[in-house]
Amino acid sequence: MGLVRLHPETIACFGQISGTTPPVMFPTMFPLPTSQQFGTLPIMPVQAMTQQVFDILLEISLQATRHARRVYVGGLPPSANEQSVATFFSHVMSAIGGNTAGPGDAVVNVYINHEKKFAFVEMRSVEEASNAMALDGIIFEGAPVKVRRPSDYNPSLAATLGPSQPNPNLNLAAVGLTPGSAGGLEGPDRIFVGGLPYYFTEVQIRELLESFGPLRGFDLVKDRETGNSKGYAFCVYQDLAVTDIACAALNGIKMGDKTLTVRRANQGTTQPKPEQENVLLHAQQQIALQRLMLQPAALATKVVCLTQAVNVDELIDDEVYEDIIEDMRVECGKFGTLENVVIPRPNPNGEPTPGLGKVFLEYVDVDGATKARQGLNGRKFDGNQVVAVFYPENKFAEADYDG
Repeated sequence: MGLVRLHPETIACFGQISGTTPPVMFPTMFPLPTSQQFGTLPIMPVQAMTQQVFDILLEISLQATRHARRVYVGGLPPSANEQSVATFFSHVMSAIGGNTAGPGDAVVNVYINHEKKFAFVEMRSVEEASNAMALDGIIFEGAPVKVRRPSDYNPSLAATLGPSQPNPNLNLAAVGLTPGSAGGLEGPDRIFVGGLPYYFTEVQIRELLESFGPLRGFDLVKDRETGNSKGYAFCVYQDLAVTDIACAALNGIKMGDKTLTVRRANQGTTQPKPEQENVLLHAQQQIALQRLMLQPAALATKVVCLTQAVNVDELIDDEVYEDIIEDMRVECGKFGTLENVVIPRPNPNGEPTPGLGKVFLEYVDVDGATKARQGLNGRKFDGNQVVAVFYPENKFAEADYDG
């Protein structure tokens, strides 16, 4: 069997790469040719040879694992670019605890196909790429994106390179996701809510949306750097039948200096069916009241306005009316000292009565009103959910109950 002779400096080079001492050679066993026989041989510096071999070995390693370190990201918005995608996925990988290759960014390269709105995002390691698969459905610049394996992914080969499934202990809640749910915001009944004033809090927006029923999924899109609202959100209702009702009731409503745009995220707005019109009318009345508490800084006052707390028909009889007033004083006086209780009654001549169906509670201080608003909002009355909001003191003083 023939032997391969290596140049001494090449042998030294491999010794440096492996971190071990080069083996001792016996000069008399395999004498090297002399310069008289072959002339002077060009000798590459040890450092240059070391770097060249290292680069070759590294590239071989990267090529062998690239299919398992890349993820496909589909559904990108037109504004996406390589830098924004790399920054976003590095940020969310860190946020969920998905970085396993040490400090630094998880993303090492991004290729975007702008025409087809997808990207290949290359991670540092196979394990980090597998963790990134848990990000399917995450909201990127206002749009949910699909995270999949690339078409050249080889499952059997990848299994020998590292974990093929996301770590079950990832903190997906940190980026608004739950395991296997795609954020709870996929499907044709996903609603886009745009034009939200930036001062609206997550709690306030949920209260507004939940006027139509409980939510299955909700995501207020926030700036990655500041954590502030970007003015739009997505939601899905548990009862999908109210999707079009909510869109019709909320779309076009003025909120401060903004106008809401509310529609199905994946298609144009669909009008509610005729049998849903009564529900829509009721919802619009609820929205008008909700708007009162969605003001800048949600200013608290000494006056609380309740709706869905009384039956209008019962207000006609004088004796019953007085009993209702007294019951309100007793029950609502538990939150603070009441100064006045006003419940507008139906007009005997049939003309519209300002504030009919509402209850106004005036407390001696804001603290009492605040406790009442917190304690009464959401209570049930005859199967209806009470809505409690702060009411402007100047309007109440002027007996303007239609605000």
